[in-house]
Amino acid sequence: MTSPERKAPFVSFVGAGPGDPDLLTLRALRKLNEAGIVLHDALGTERILALLPASVRCVNVGKRAGRHSMPQEEINCLLVALAQRGKRVVRLKGGDPVIFGRLDEETAALAAAGIGYEIVPGITAASAAAASAGVSLTKRGEARRVQFVTGHTRDGETFDPVASAVTRDATSVIYMGRSAAAHIRGGLLAAGWPGDVPVLLVAGASQSGEARVTARLDRLEEAVLSLPRDLPLVMILGAAVVLVREGGVGSARRIEELRGSSRDLMGYART
Repeated sequence: MTSPERKAPFVSFVGAGPGDPDLLTLRALRKLNEAGIVLHDALGTERILALLPASVRCVNVGKRAGRHSMPQEEINCLLVALAQRGKRVVRLKGGDPVIFGRLDEETAALAAAGIGYEIVPGITAASAAAASAGVSLTKRGEARRVQFVTGHTRDGETFDPVASAVTRDATSVIYMGRSAAAHIRGGLLAAGWPGDVPVLLVAGASQSGEARVTARLDRLEEAVLSLPRDLPLVMILGAAVVLVREGGVGSARRIEELRGSSRDLMGYART
């Protein structure tokens, strides 16, 4: 009797999205249900893991505010070893795997070992935070560009928002910027940004404990300290954030302007 044919080693990198299970893609949920073992991040995956069958083994390999439960090199080796043993491996990453998730390091290790992989995208924190606050990341004529910036730096380096191209004519979403708040404030003020420019801060976007606040740039550190430390934080700066301070696209003045136009258009709707 011959043994069943063993499948080639393979790893699925799955985006958990911002943490709300309702925001998982159908493909992501299918891959999770098919998994034999899931290596997951520490933040934004708790409610996702609760959906998994009891037979799925879950291993926490994530990081919290610089506290690593497992060094990156060990994660790489573990992925290779598990895949080579024929395990159905899912590497579950918060948000979208291709954004600030060290995906390149893990896929490089798999490629070097001749192991195939796939990437299942997820909703990134920038999109979830903007949706939660009811703002657009773009604004016609004023914010034509959106960029994702990491506030995390290598040991000994100082985060420089100007060098990272944080400019007023673009919407910049800064990930992992909690510890860099003082450098963000100082760098932008030194570059000529007014102190009263609003910054939207969202902690745990889409999660049950989500908290958000709009703060002046010159009071950024105080605002950061007011938010839960155990939730991932994003900062959104640029023209789109001004809408939050001014009441958003649904402000009373704008609604009155639109009412007249809508009355004129009702005739078309009835025909």
